[in-house]
Amino acid sequence: MAEQLHIRSFIGTHGKEWGDPDFFRHASLEITNILDGDGTFQYGNETIPVSAGQTVLIPSNVSHSFQAVTPIRFGVILADGLPEETRQLFRQLIRGEAPSVITFSQFNQEQYEILFRQWLRVMASPLKEPERNRLAWLTVLLLFITEHSQADRQAVSIAHIADHIREHLHSGLSIADMAGMAGLSEEGFRKRFYKVYGMSPKQFQQQCRLTEAKWQLSSTEKDMQAIAESIGFTQLHSFSAWFKKLEGHSPSDWRRNQRLFHQ
Repeated sequence: MAEQLHIRSFIGTHGKEWGDPDFFRHASLEITNILDGDGTFQYGNETIPVSAGQTVLIPSNVSHSFQAVTPIRFGVILADGLPEETRQLFRQLIRGEAPSVITFSQFNQEQYEILFRQWLRVMASPLKEPERNRLAWLTVLLLFITEHSQADRQAVSIAHIADHIREHLHSGLSIADMAGMAGLSEEGFRKRFYKVYGMSPKQFQQQCRLTEAKWQLSSTEKDMQAIAESIGFTQLHSFSAWFKKLEGHSPSDWRRNQRLFHQ
């Protein structure tokens, strides 16, 4: 008989003197995201500093504890009875049978917290198909972690530069400035960025600009000039030519086709 799906989730808020009174273990798979503050995570003989933007993934029956260093908030998910496909997503994020600590950039941490809070709302709602809904949402959260986590500190510094690019789509790129932010030479920065994202900073900026343009075209009523300016084009014809080269349609035609499709 298959184990019944059971998921608990909550936000834990603690002062800087807080700590687990002892090591403990449970059969659940645990996903704990540090929403605010700093602390430590301990298991076995390891003590790992953790801070806002990091997520701790803990397999079943691993003895562990958390301690606060500053006031701290945790977003916690405890899950039992998951199907094998979902367990496999979790296993891909950990190191064998040991816990794993992964890090989001600031932008992705903000996106994760939005998803997590919506998840809590779903968990608290009366649902027609509760098991399917909760499993689907948990899968989305695990996929988000898989897509956006960074395994080492240097990759995290590059991810912060990627956040900077996303937030300044209307501006030009200065490789020298970004390399300085990352503490790398220009050549070292280019190589490291490519290793993390599989493309150059310029290509990444163009991808982000296209994503933002398509989002605004499909979900807002902004006029073309406003959209063009928001992603760094001062001339509407330049924006239209760039968009058509990448998508095969002008921005206005692309928007019209999206609306016809939805209708």
